[in-house]
Amino acid sequence: MSQSLRHPEILEIARRDGKVTVEGLAQHFGVTLQTIRRDLSELADSGRLERVHGGAVLPSGTMNIGYEERRHLNMEAKTAIARACAARIPQGISLFLNIGTSTEAVARELLHHKGLMVVTNNMNVANILVANPECEVLVSGGSLRRTDGGLIGALATESIRQFKFDLAVIGCSALDAEGDILDFDLQEVGVSRAILRQSRRTFLVADHTKFRRSAPARIASLAEIDKFLTDRPLPPALASACEGWGCEVVVAGRG
Repeated sequence: MSQSLRHPEILEIARRDGKVTVEGLAQHFGVTLQTIRRDLSELADSGRLERVHGGAVLPSGTMNIGYEERRHLNMEAKTAIARACAARIPQGISLFLNIGTSTEAVARELLHHKGLMVVTNNMNVANILVANPECEVLVSGGSLRRTDGGLIGALATESIRQFKFDLAVIGCSALDAEGDILDFDLQEVGVSRAILRQSRRTFLVADHTKFRRSAPARIASLAEIDKFLTDRPLPPALASACEGWGCEVVVAGRG
């Protein structure tokens, strides 16, 4: 297997297990220890892993994974979540979709919905929904973040305050064990909080890998979310907390 194919799989193993070892990876790929050490050094140099004795771990939770990498990460799970979400979005409502590859997946599942007015601060969502002639698309103002097509900052926040949405569907970068919804960019966090304030109902779409990650900025709690759509059951303590908060948890493919 070539280096270009090993690197994404090494990162996926690190996200799944929290750590990778030189010996384990050498056995997994059938290559030498020296080859794996070189792979890990290159991944560490690019900021995607941190070297530790005998292997590597995910970097500390202060920087997000690159957009292109996120687009291709857990695509099957994101599609299942998006379909479950779209099935619960009525026709003919006002809807906000925020920044993220999970919300982009939701947009792709809305191409046959009718009578929607979709407001977004995600240029990729807008480009996807251009293909639905039954959907009115409004793009917020804001500063363009070139890495992922997101519109952020004070102008984005102010434009969102002009609306009252029937429903908002948001994504996030991480979720902690207490049910806090987390992100990396403080400007994006401010926009996300405005979205929640201006929406009558809110859905969160996030796959199980978000529970293995950390991010430094808090958006809100699952206690403030009406419906959380994911791909695996939550830890029992958090599932119980969500029930008490009135946050319905939908595991895609399970109802």
